[in-house]
This record gives sequence, structure tokens and C-alpha cells, in this order.
Amino acid sequence: MYIRERTEKMERDLLSPYACCSAASAGRLYPEEPCQVRTAFQRDRDRIIHSKSFRRLKGKTQVFIIPEGDHYRTRLTHTLEVAQISRTVAKALLLNEDLTEAIALGHDLGHTPFGHIGEEALNEVFAPGFRHNEQSLRVVDELEGGKGLNLTREVRDGILNHTGPVQPQTLEGQVVKICDRVAYINHDIDDAIRGGILTLEDLPRDCLSVLGYTHRERINTMVLDLITTSWEKPVIAMSPVIREATDRLRAFLFEHVYIGSEAKREEAKARHVVQYLYSYFIKNPGALPAEQLKRAEDVGVERVVCDYIAGMTDYYAIAQFRRLFIPRAFSAPE
Repeated sequence: MYIRERTEKMERDLLSPYACCSAASAGRLYPEEPCQVRTAFQRDRDRIIHSKSFRRLKGKTQVFIIPEGDHYRTRLTHTLEVAQISRTVAKALLLNEDLTEAIALGHDLGHTPFGHIGEEALNEVFAPGFRHNEQSLRVVDELEGGKGLNLTREVRDGILNHTGPVQPQTLEGQVVKICDRVAYINHDIDDAIRGGILTLEDLPRDCLSVLGYTHRERINTMVLDLITTSWEKPVIAMSPVIREATDRLRAFLFEHVYIGSEAKREEAKARHVVQYLYSYFIKNPGALPAEQLKRAEDVGVERVVCDYIAGMTDYYAIAQFRRLFIPRAFSAPE
């Protein structure tokens, strides 16, 4: 018996009847030989971790664009926090931790430079529209390594539907969808307080009285409630009281942090960077890297330019903008 088969048997014997066992996966887009050691979902997790798209997340904005200081979250640290919280919930509910982790690690691979403002900027200029969850699926299906990662259908579904109105098909995907919100609400409060945008006293007291007054207390409250409410049920959900307080706290952050705060004033510049780059490469496709230009023959210049910019880190996008639009200094003759 292969090690993988032993693990698959353990999943069948130990996991909840609502869990998605790896041996029952609906498979991949392109069939391939199973690994002797790793289950299908373990393999997906490893492919994501070893991808270039995953590594680039360290250079992409979470909320604050190129902040000064080493302790602010990036898109990578956000992803790791989502994975950690999601695995805690999945383990407690006897769901498939490997599937949960793979979805969590891959859910933001398609995010643009400069966070959601970069997403908005591309959505405004790219005619078919741009949404980061759909781009994340493009990354794992087509873009990474030039041919995609050929992930299982369950991981792909969780990545695509981690945001938006459609519920993921698996409970593991539903866990990630809620834990994504748990993570960013709490770490964005932490970063906003560190950045002087908020103080603890600014936060709505009615929400804190329900959820907790510290970062640790709030996450603990949300996670325990999620586990208790979802225990032995075919759906993942918070209780009405905790969900309402969480939603009100999220709405507060949109009003006071995500829109119009001092730390977000650089967003107008970031929008210009993304849209100027898009316009330039559309008009000058020959300036694209050779591998990108080759793809344009199959999918069109607009799609390639959108993919290229979406994959950039903040610093690379700024460097490209500086190279293309800022006059270079030159030395006077001696």
C-alpha cells in the first residue's frame, strides 16, 4: 500500500461525513498519475507554495500601499493568516485540512499590485472586467509556468468562490471564505492602529463588547463561534449575533480605513500607475516581454497586458512606470 493510500484511508475513517476526502476528488482538468506519497490536495498545496505567483505575494499590497515599517501585512502574510485560521477551523470540524490549506494559499494569487485599488483600476480599463478571484483561477489554470498548475476541481472551486455571491461546493471552501474575512478584519484593525489611522477608542463599542477588545479576543470569539455554529452541520456559518457584529465592524473599516483615510491617499497615484501601464502596453505591445508577446497571438493583446500587470508586485509596477514615463537623469560631459 502506498503512503498516499494509507492517508486516504485515514481520511475516510476519521473525517466528518461532510468532509471532502481526497480519494473522492472530482479530479483535475488533465488526468495525471497519482503521487505515491501525497494525496491530491497535498499535491495542490505544494504546487501553490512552490509557484512564482505565490512568492510574488510578498511584494503586493494588502491595505496600505508601500508602508514604512516592517510589521504591516502584505498579501503574502494575509494569505498565511487565512491559511492558519482556516486550518484551525477545519481541524476542529474534522474537515480536510489539506484541501482547506490549498484553497487558502491559492485564493489571492490573482491579486493585482496596490491591492483593491489595482483591481479597480484594471476593471475600469479592461473591457471584459477584472475580478481578482477570477484572475486567481486563471493563474492556476493557465498562467503559472505557462500552462497552469492543473489543480483539483475542489481547490479551483474554492479559489474562484472565496468571494462573491456563489458558495463554494465544499465545506472546506466555505471555511476559507469566512476565515478570509475573519483574518482581514482583524489584521487591518491592527495595521490601522499601528499606522495611526485609528485608535482602539475609535472602534464601535457595541461590536467590541460582542467580539472582544483585543486582536486575540476577537479572532478567538469568531473562530469559536464558527466552530460551534457549524458543528456537525452541512454548512459553515457564524451565529446571527456574531455575524452581525462582524459585518458592522467590517462596514466601519470600509468607512474609516478602506476609503478616504490618510494612509490611503496614495491610491490615486497607484491607479494612475496601473492604468498608464495598461495604456502604454496596449499601444506598444512590442514592449512586452517575449513570452507575453507570444501569448498575445492566442488570447489577444488586451488579455495579455491585463495578465502581465496583474502579476506585477508593487515595486515592479513602479519601476516599470518610472522606466517608461519618468525622464532619466544624464551626466553632463566633463
